[in-house]
Amino acid sequence: MTQTYPQPQKPILHKRSSTPRTVVALLLREMTTTYGRSALGYFWAILEPVAGIALMTVVFSFALRAPAIGTNFPLFFASGMLPFMAYSDCAAKVAQSLLFSRALLHYPGVTFVDALIGRFLMSFMTNVMVAIILLTGLIVVFDLRLILDVPKIVLGFTMAFALGLGIGTLNCFLLTASTGWARIWAVLNRPLFIISCIFFVFDTIPLPYRDWLWWNPLVHVVGATRSGIYATYDAPYVSPIYVFTISLICGALGLLLLRQYHKDLLNM
Repeated sequence: MTQTYPQPQKPILHKRSSTPRTVVALLLREMTTTYGRSALGYFWAILEPVAGIALMTVVFSFALRAPAIGTNFPLFFASGMLPFMAYSDCAAKVAQSLLFSRALLHYPGVTFVDALIGRFLMSFMTNVMVAIILLTGLIVVFDLRLILDVPKIVLGFTMAFALGLGIGTLNCFLLTASTGWARIWAVLNRPLFIISCIFFVFDTIPLPYRDWLWWNPLVHVVGATRSGIYATYDAPYVSPIYVFTISLICGALGLLLLRQYHKDLLNM
């Protein structure tokens, strides 16, 4: 009688190898759903900041002779809007991860972490592409002679994406758990566009308001980015440790809550 032996199982290796494929599949789904349904597609992602910068340029050029830094209004507003939009878009997309992929998360091969990573990667790639195209376009169209400090620009956008990922992860739990949190967060988030140094520079704010404004992490994000675009602008107030600490605390808390309650949230 021939003796048979059971085949060894490799569930751990299978799970590890399936996670990248799952993330890529979710990423492609996100890109198709978000930009594939519109005739404009990715063009709208570029057109939106261009329209915003153009509008602010027209409005402020009537009131001011020159921006707070340099002489070019579009470049000044772009240096503030692009990192702010990177944070805002990343936080919003990551926060909707469970709601957007609720049906897929019932499959055993798809986890809430896969959904978070997929949404984050889409936001990251889109906003980096928009920033490169827009900054390059401004430099070419206006023939700007800039000495770019690329590491500082990268630091500014890295802080923006880290903050967006951390706050978005925490909001992913809060938005899914409570329908009322979306309205509360919208009210809390609305003033950020005004108080994040997009229209002005941190150094021009009088005390004690400057000390209060320092606690806004987006002030550090915008300041770091501007110090990389303008060679004459120094931003000693920028604290990457402060921004990354907030990002880590929010992200860790969000992951702990999602790990504990994500199954309950999916069945709500």
